[in-house]
Amino acid sequence: MDQETVVKEQNEFARYPQQPHGGKLVNRVLTGKEQEEAMARARQLPTIMVDLEAVITLEMIATGVLSPNEGFMNEADYKSVLEKGRLANGTVWPVPLSFAPIGNRNKEIVQTLSVGDEVALADETKEPVAILKIEDIFDYNKDERAFHLFGTTDRNHPGVDSIYRRMGDVSLAGPITLLRRVNWGPFEKLRLEPKDTWRIFYEEKKLRSVAGFITGANPLHRGHEYIHKNALETIDGLLVQPLVEMAKREYTRNEFRMLAYRSVLDTYYPKERVSLAPLRVTYIFAGPRETVLHALIMKNFGCTHALIGRDHAGVGDYYDKYASHTIFDEFEPSELGIDVRLYHEVFYCTRCGNLATEKTCSHNERFRLKISGTGIREMLRHGIMPPKEIVRPESSRIAMQGVQPKGVDETRNSISPVGKTIKSIFPFYLEANRLGGSARREKLTPEELTIRDLEAAVMDVRLNADRIYREIYEEYNYAGDVNRDIQREWITDARDAMRTQQQMVVDDLREKVQQAPDVASDEFLYQDKEESRKELDVAEKILEEIPAAIHAGELDYRVWNPLPYKRYRGSDEPEE
Repeated sequence: MDQETVVKEQNEFARYPQQPHGGKLVNRVLTGKEQEEAMARARQLPTIMVDLEAVITLEMIATGVLSPNEGFMNEADYKSVLEKGRLANGTVWPVPLSFAPIGNRNKEIVQTLSVGDEVALADETKEPVAILKIEDIFDYNKDERAFHLFGTTDRNHPGVDSIYRRMGDVSLAGPITLLRRVNWGPFEKLRLEPKDTWRIFYEEKKLRSVAGFITGANPLHRGHEYIHKNALETIDGLLVQPLVEMAKREYTRNEFRMLAYRSVLDTYYPKERVSLAPLRVTYIFAGPRETVLHALIMKNFGCTHALIGRDHAGVGDYYDKYASHTIFDEFEPSELGIDVRLYHEVFYCTRCGNLATEKTCSHNERFRLKISGTGIREMLRHGIMPPKEIVRPESSRIAMQGVQPKGVDETRNSISPVGKTIKSIFPFYLEANRLGGSARREKLTPEELTIRDLEAAVMDVRLNADRIYREIYEEYNYAGDVNRDIQREWITDARDAMRTQQQMVVDDLREKVQQAPDVASDEFLYQDKEESRKELDVAEKILEEIPAAIHAGELDYRVWNPLPYKRYRGSDEPEE
């Protein structure tokens, strides 16, 4: 791309409400005659074989997803990113882009290369995908990378394991040019590159702000929806990007997850304001650092805002659940260049009757349904639709078809023990005898729970989750409606009947007390005055506790005004 084209593109972005990270949107994709000539040249170059993950990274670089990077990092940039989270020139960049080929044949090719050489990168078809222009060659320290990037060298961490399993000892650096895109299969029809989203947002839809949302291995749930719609109250558009690579096999398969997203977005979202596009970004499992990367990716897709939930890009227990929030304290907003909006853990409060977070709800866990991606997946695996309060049925019905493996093992457990699943979504069940109910005499432990407990918790929620607030609301209505024409007469009739019946009991017991002897002749057959009075005291207390019926004719006291009505209509003339 010549300098005149670069200047033209930079001027074009200047009129948009957002700018690509680093000031330019990288385009290293060759087309037309230039591509044909480069492909012919690549077939004559030394060739290094790369896996699907590397191919995805090449596409991300070439299409501008990882702007301002134009290739794999040299040693200065690489070390600066590891140690400081910035490129050598000071630009914020949280994770290293490095290419350290593994495999005996690739090692032989690497040993023949020098700075200034070109090398072809080919996929499993053995056809070139890209050309790398080598500008630096340096030794690659796996322990150093793991420690700085992940804060651990524990091989149980999937990112650490990937370093030792997939990467060699020598890193090749330099710009790349992409010779051909790989077909995305079922996602090809939904594919959007940064050049597409900038056009859609700011040329076609004329938006002034767009919120980006990158999500991982879970189908769309109500926690996602809460964040999306909260943002859409003040932001013009929304770009939802589910990750569709490198998910574990036991997750919901990517194509079903995308279909679940489409179903919910089509039904519950304003279509003209929302865009859905799969994001083929390889998982790094870098926790908070990866969160920053995702924010910059959203920026390169043209988003003015980044929506970040709790434990974004988290892995196991390696990072604090809000580390993805606090990491943004390390950067000035101006150097990130995107407005980051942070959201606490979302749950459904049956007492509030809506979705909420710790910042907006004061009720305790006996009223809460938690939104756990793992718990949702395990319910789907058990063949149980999660509560509508945490997952729309349009999402879970489709996602259930794509979860693998399906069903349970011989002990009636799925991938995650059933007790862990119950605790992750129905925390009330361990401590309360029912949703919103009183405390159990003895708390349950996850280890003792079975599939029957999961079934019991689900049935409790299905029957009662939407009743709690509704019935409270009805009680307030009964006490508050002055216009009794809209109230339920059978409640009034029932209360009248109970009070009449209980008054009859009280009257009868009063007579009994008067007639009872001070000392009973036979304590097994007769009652003395003291015992009869106890019965009367209880009956009178019950009468007091029966809610009073409210009748229309008894509410005139609630309707009073210091002035006649016509005075409130604007007439200041006193009545004659």
